[in-house]
Amino acid sequence: MSSTIRFTSLVFASLCTFALALPANAQLLQRKDLSASMALTIAETALAACKANGYNVSVTVVGRNAEPLVQVRGDNTGPHTMENSFRKAYTARTFRSPSGDLVTRLKADPSLGLIHLNNVIANQGALPIKVGDDTIGAAGASGAPGGEKDEACVKAGIDKVAEQLK
Repeated sequence: MSSTIRFTSLVFASLCTFALALPANAQLLQRKDLSASMALTIAETALAACKANGYNVSVTVVGRNAEPLVQVRGDNTGPHTMENSFRKAYTARTFRSPSGDLVTRLKADPSLGLIHLNNVIANQGALPIKVGDDTIGAAGASGAPGGEKDEACVKAGIDKVAEQLK
């Protein structure tokens, strides 16, 4: 009986040691996130780029979790441009690709049903913001006469901070 108790105690002690060792190896995630300053720079630059081309747009920059960091309603824009710029940015962030890519995916397979998800929109005009392969946010614009023009303004904003995204 004594050897059975010792064996059981040894097994129990080993299991406890193993169980305690696992969390000790766990580490916090390390990641990069957009700062408020970078988000403002992206939004201001995108807004200015569109304004320089004669387009009045609204711009939204979202963070890693697709939460709005900066949202600016441009002068003389329709009220829908705020929501639309957010939805474009949300789409680019969650799918980690330009929002216009969703248009192509849906044309190829209309049964995907992705446009029925909250805040997802199949419109060009937003780009993901990446550090390497890690998508840390997105920026979207709405109001120019065509999504490709919105996207060009957003690209100018992201390009402005490109050196800081390394």
